[in-house]
Amino acid sequence: METSSKENTHFFSNTTILPVDRSSFKSESSASKEKQSCCGGIKIFLGALSFVYFAKALSGSYLKSTITQIERRFDIPSSLVGVIDGSFEIGNLLVIILVSYFGAKLHRPRIIGAGCLIMSAGTFLIAMPQFFMGRYRYERFPSTINSTGSISPCLEDKSQTPLSALEKSHTKINAGCEKEAGSSMWIYVLLGNLLRGIGETPIQPLGIAYIDDYAIEENAALYIGCVQTVAIIGPIFGFLLGSLCAKLYVDIGFVDLDSIMITHKDVQWVGAWWLGYLIAGAISVLAGIPFWFLPKHLPKPESRKDSSTSSEQSKFIIEDNKDQYKSYQQVKIAEMAKGKSLEFLSSLMNFLPSLKNLFGNPVYSLYLCASIIQFNSLIGMVTYKPKYIEQQYGQTSSKTNFVIGLINIPAVAFGIFSGGLIMKKFRINVLGAAKLSLGSSFFGYLLLLSLFAMGCENSDVAGLTVSYYGTKQTTDNEQALFSECNSACLCSKNDWDPICGENGVTYISACLAGCQASNGSGKNTVFFNCSCVRTLESPSQSSSAVVGPCQKGNECPKMFLYFLVVSVITSYTLSVGGTPGYILLLRCIKPHLKSFALGIYTLAIRVLAGIPAPVYFGVAIDTTCMKWGSKRCGGRGACRLYDSSALRYVYLGLTLVLGMVSIFFSVAVLWVLRKRSSPQDETLSANGERGTCGTKSRKDNFANSDHLIQTTYWPEKETRL
Repeated sequence: METSSKENTHFFSNTTILPVDRSSFKSESSASKEKQSCCGGIKIFLGALSFVYFAKALSGSYLKSTITQIERRFDIPSSLVGVIDGSFEIGNLLVIILVSYFGAKLHRPRIIGAGCLIMSAGTFLIAMPQFFMGRYRYERFPSTINSTGSISPCLEDKSQTPLSALEKSHTKINAGCEKEAGSSMWIYVLLGNLLRGIGETPIQPLGIAYIDDYAIEENAALYIGCVQTVAIIGPIFGFLLGSLCAKLYVDIGFVDLDSIMITHKDVQWVGAWWLGYLIAGAISVLAGIPFWFLPKHLPKPESRKDSSTSSEQSKFIIEDNKDQYKSYQQVKIAEMAKGKSLEFLSSLMNFLPSLKNLFGNPVYSLYLCASIIQFNSLIGMVTYKPKYIEQQYGQTSSKTNFVIGLINIPAVAFGIFSGGLIMKKFRINVLGAAKLSLGSSFFGYLLLLSLFAMGCENSDVAGLTVSYYGTKQTTDNEQALFSECNSACLCSKNDWDPICGENGVTYISACLAGCQASNGSGKNTVFFNCSCVRTLESPSQSSSAVVGPCQKGNECPKMFLYFLVVSVITSYTLSVGGTPGYILLLRCIKPHLKSFALGIYTLAIRVLAGIPAPVYFGVAIDTTCMKWGSKRCGGRGACRLYDSSALRYVYLGLTLVLGMVSIFFSVAVLWVLRKRSSPQDETLSANGERGTCGTKSRKDNFANSDHLIQTTYWPEKETRL
């Protein structure tokens, strides 16, 4: 019996073990399913966020590609275009603090989805003026439009012009004055860009924080890197889209294209700038759709459930088991509300001491000044680079955007990647990062200096860059447009209808060229017996001219090729210092001030560089204009012709001066770091005070920098201002 009872006991003990094994198996199975669900959810979010980054980068770069088109379409100066460009940053700043703080407590994916809708609404609003301000009108002499008979461009007497032509001209002017309010529709472009800035605000802080909260810790940096990579691809497609739309006439689909008398090479040409905004807006709408179906929370990875670092939303109240713990939750809510109030007051009291502590760090203060000035240089240069290429080298808007999108942007992306690769491969410490950032800026601006020698001379324009007798001159005196050869003609100094004489000189209009007759119509119009053209040739030789300005000199295409090569190398060199600069910023401040320091850094760059740089660059560029257009009812319009030499010196000079000043501050940063670093290791810790900056070996310092990039830099930088 004892043996039997022992066997039974052994049997039952074995049977009691079985349920435990099954439950264990069940828990492992559920954990596996939870892991798969987590990975699947975060990857869906990653794909959606990458598409949103692509959409916002595409629309932002497309705006840069249409700067000259908007300027011509609305007949506004470059300084006003700069205000429109800076309105995006203004919109972003209006809501960044509210979104960063309150967005973390709400349904983050849906807030991102709402931001996409707002961003798309702003993009659509930018394109709307095209449908309300009438057809685009360019300046053309009546005989070049739809002429059945020959009309003399040189009107010695108004009676020579058919009555119908004069009536038609006055009718157009009156109609233009009645619709002159349409010239103020650039305000809708400004408001649309402002709205784009508001809609874009939640994408970065909430999207990056969501990934950091729910991704496996070792995968977070990889996921964020994927998002940033896709964001770099966006500008490439943005500029290529700008190239495509610039080739299409602005009123395509509304007018007969065969009746258009200008080509995309003409200075008055305006491409279908609005079409790209409709495409970009539609992409933004599509990009926001997935976020409305994503959950507020994802399952936390097993590796992060026991982590000491909790997600941002886990700090707020999460309701679960309401029926069982309702009374308990009410008490808890009251306690936590009181705690939050005390925490807010405490944070408010610590704000000024933290700010004082931050700016008391000379490394941070000097690097902040260097970054602000350098970003002023880079933002101004990038904003007006398409205009510079068009005016300096006589390239079309289409070709300019194509070159920037296909050559310059990839060079910048490769430079940023190379900077991070160099940091990792050579295990560069903070002092080394400062040297690499300084060297990148120094050699980049040194290469930029060489572009002064790669410009084109002014085109020969009678009355502006050359006299009517062939002598070189540079003047914006309107009286110089008149000469003895056209004194018998009744010409307007405000017209801009350039023709190219057979002597290679451009004349502002056929009337100012003294042309007595014309043949043909539209693009094929030929002017004859041009008295001013004849003054530069033998009197016995017949003088003629064709529609459109003359091409730049023979050396200009070669100079443009040299410019492209140097520009690509310069873009790459300046971009190499981007990653080392961020590492320097992270390493030179105290750990508990990182989020605050990065927030102040981002705010300062946007307020002191992103907003003012396009404005004062535009004002400086406007000073180089030699011939301003005139609006239909009077007033100054957009610039028709720039002084190439003055434009080169102003555009490159302003960029270079700002760059040199930023290098001065970078040298000061390096000097302070050398003074603080110990001679044994020359490294810095995260503490910005003397005696605490150099504590670890180079290898350990680099390893810690990798860790902080993954766990601290990305979420803290993007979520907390």
